[in-house]
Amino acid sequence: MTLPILHIDDHYVAIHKPAGLFVHPTRLAPRDPSCMPMLRNQLGRDVFTIHRLDRATSGVLLFALSSESAREICRLFEGRDVEKRYLAVVRGYAPESGCIDSPLRESPKKDPAEAVTRFERIDTVEVPEPVGQFETARFSLVSVRPETGRMHQIRKHFARTSHPVIGDTNYGDGSQNRFFRNHFGLRRLLLMATRLAFRHPFTDEQLAIEAPPSDDVQALFDRLGWTVEGD
Repeated sequence: MTLPILHIDDHYVAIHKPAGLFVHPTRLAPRDPSCMPMLRNQLGRDVFTIHRLDRATSGVLLFALSSESAREICRLFEGRDVEKRYLAVVRGYAPESGCIDSPLRESPKKDPAEAVTRFERIDTVEVPEPVGQFETARFSLVSVRPETGRMHQIRKHFARTSHPVIGDTNYGDGSQNRFFRNHFGLRRLLLMATRLAFRHPFTDEQLAIEAPPSDDVQALFDRLGWTVEGD
């Protein structure tokens, strides 16, 4: 597999990570493919991880091309000077906009940490098919802007508001997930990292890297009559 490159310069490279790939090798599945060694082989040089996306999440994933470049961009992430945008399909009719401010515990041994997720609803759809206890199936397309970067933050936050992300097997609604697989033929988490924007630490350029929905997700949006405007 060749990883699609969205941006590359002397310091950073961004790819469009496919759903189903780990960011880097993990002890949980040491033989499964992951983005870091694949990109290293593709470019013929070392790459350095900066942030992560869940295995099931697709979209913009940034790497540094040197340890110095990694240190500089990590400062921006730590200072919350990097804008992150996601698209998500969630169960039900989500509010038009909102802010989920709910601390999250990243491991049983750690105290809950601040976690803030802002969102705006883009569109909704109602499918006249019964699902679980509901007479029809309702879904929302939301634009999500996490202000913090906790593990599974978006998935946990939307599950807490009773609007879990479709395809989420950890925190989601099993009956809705099965309906989506059977009715639309999609067997993936419908959470996509669509935009990463920051001021380049070395050139001072304002950089915005965007990843359009993959073909299968775009086909779903077309079927549901949803249009996603660019930022």
